[in-house]
Amino acid sequence: MMDAIQFTLDDGTTVEFYVVEQAKLGGVNYLLVADSEEEDGTALILRDMSEDKDKESRYEIVEDDQELAAVEVLFKSLLEDIDLVSDSDSEEDEADLIEE
Repeated sequence: MMDAIQFTLDDGTTVEFYVVEQAKLGGVNYLLVADSEEEDGTALILRDMSEDKDKESRYEIVEDDQELAAVEVLFKSLLEDIDLVSDSDSEEDEADLIEE
């Protein structure tokens, strides 16, 4: 069972994501989150933008292609039973989660 966490968007709306995995690369924390606990779902890779003085964590979607590729490799190595399939046609950098 994955942990569900709520994110508050800039416009004040709240969305819920399920944390699939957490990793650290180059001193930066990343979350792989999905919009569903089901086998197939849309996933996002989020970068932790929090500073020590922040009371709450702040995350943003990884959009840089080089950074995204590096973090995808890391998550793929950590999650042997899940395939990350990039969706290059989307305006946002999303991936589909497919459990094997």
